[in-house]
Amino acid sequence: MSSPLFDCGDQAQVLTGMRQARQAIARGQLVVLPTDTVYGVAADAFSATAVQRLLDAKGRGRQQPPPVLVSGVDALRALVEEVPEPVESLVERFWPGGLTIVLPAQPSLTWDLGETRGTVAVRMPDHRIALELLRETGPLAVSSANLTGRPAAVVGDDARAMLGDSVAVYLDDGPSRTGVASTILDATSLVGPRPDGDEPRVRVLREGAISLDELAEVLGDLLERPADPREGASA
Repeated sequence: MSSPLFDCGDQAQVLTGMRQARQAIARGQLVVLPTDTVYGVAADAFSATAVQRLLDAKGRGRQQPPPVLVSGVDALRALVEEVPEPVESLVERFWPGGLTIVLPAQPSLTWDLGETRGTVAVRMPDHRIALELLRETGPLAVSSANLTGRPAAVVGDDARAMLGDSVAVYLDDGPSRTGVASTILDATSLVGPRPDGDEPRVRVLREGAISLDELAEVLGDLLERPADPREGASA
C-alpha cells in the first residue's frame, strides 16, 4: 500500500494527517511537509537512524547534512553555542521566513546530522502546518523533498512521485507560496575566538528567498557578498 497523502485544506484530513505525521516522526520515519519555500522531507533531528533514512531517501551522503527547522528562537538558542547580536537582528527581521543560518552547534547535543564540522543550519519556516508540527515534535532535520539532482517539489504529488514509500506520510497544502529555496548564511565566524587580523564576516552560501540587499540592510559591512554562491537544495 502506498504512503498516504493528506489534503491540509480539508479539516478532517489535516487532523488525521498531523496525527499520523507525529506518530511517524516518533517512530523514526520520514514525513513530507509544506513550508513557505519548497516542500521538505523531515526526520527527527535527534535520531541518527531517522536522519540517515532521510539522506538515503534523497540519495545524499553524510557530507551533505540536512538543515534543522525549529518552531522559534528558543529552540534556536537550545541548538547553537551562541546567538551573536547580528544573528539576533537577522532573526528579528526575517524569521519566520526564508533564511537559514549556520552557527556552531551546542557542544552538549547528542545527535548526528552527518559531517557538520560542529555546525548546524537552522531556520524557522513561515508556514502554519510546518510550525504546528514542529511545536509538537521539536526540531526536525528537513531537506527539500526531492531526489538529489532533481528540482525541489512545490506540490505534494511531485514529492510523492520522487520519494514514494521511503516517506511514511505526505502533508499537502497546495502549491508552495514561492517555490524559492531559503537563503543560507554562514555566521560561524561571529562566534568564538578568531585568528589575529581575521575580521568576522557573514558569508552567503546560497542566494534564495532573502535578497542580498535585504541582508545588507541588517548586516552592513559584516556581509560578504558572494562572487559565485554555492548551489544547494534545502527547505
